Amino acid sequence: MTDPQTANGGKPMIVLENVDKFFGTFQALDDISLTVAKKEVVVVIGPSGSGKSTLIRCINRLEKHDAGRVVVDGVELTDDIRNIHEVRMETGMVFQQFNLFPHLSVLDNVTLAPREVRHMAKAEAEELGMKMLARVRIPEQARKFPGQLSGGQQQRVAIARSLAMQPKMMLFDEPTSALDPEMIKEVLEVMEELAASGMTMIVISHEMGFARAVADRIIFMADGQIVEVGPPEHFFTNPTEERTKTFLSQIL
Repeated sequence: MTDPQTANGGKPMIVLENVDKFFGTFQALDDISLTVAKKEVVVVIGPSGSGKSTLIRCINRLEKHDAGRVVVDGVELTDDIRNIHEVRMETGMVFQQFNLFPHLSVLDNVTLAPREVRHMAKAEAEELGMKMLARVRIPEQARKFPGQLSGGQQQRVAIARSLAMQPKMMLFDEPTSALDPEMIKEVLEVMEELAASGMTMIVISHEMGFARAVADRIIFMADGQIVEVGPPEHFFTNPTEERTKTFLSQIL
């Protein structure tokens, strides 16, 4: 199923055209076409193994697609390492696991990439890092180490770390799935604020309340394909595909 139009008619930020991805003989992505506009928030839902994570990992070349085109902010992802580096510089990624360095303070975790990749002076990076920690509501944790924080706080540090690179877009791969229920809300609130600020976002999530409140579009994937695309009200009131209806009936 193709999806050539962005929901808000804005400038395309992410474009996938007829993308295939194989792991051996298993086809993880099957002819995926998707366009995400600047400032658009897209939530991707679907059963385990449907290709959701592979989809966003292809957008910043954590996985190499086997066919089709992936273009991010006008830069096509090819084997040219310069293009890959350029896309990764502009694309923040938040995973299920926090992937923080346990031996570094929270602030050092947040400032490491700006200092090493963007060659920012230490004082400037720390000022930026504190702003990002304030943005995710944990500036008071700056001097602590990750092991001293709750899971929700660690995930907010991971978000701040991505934001410190001042990306043009953010990719979230089930960012709340490893959290206890009481910690999920604090992370989703940060993501809601980020969406409201105009950040381009693709979010893989089963948090339907978040999807309903924040998404411009929801994409349902199954078996490596985009099965259905529409605004939240479509998904929650009148989905058209049987596979979508079955999936939603199981999680709502």
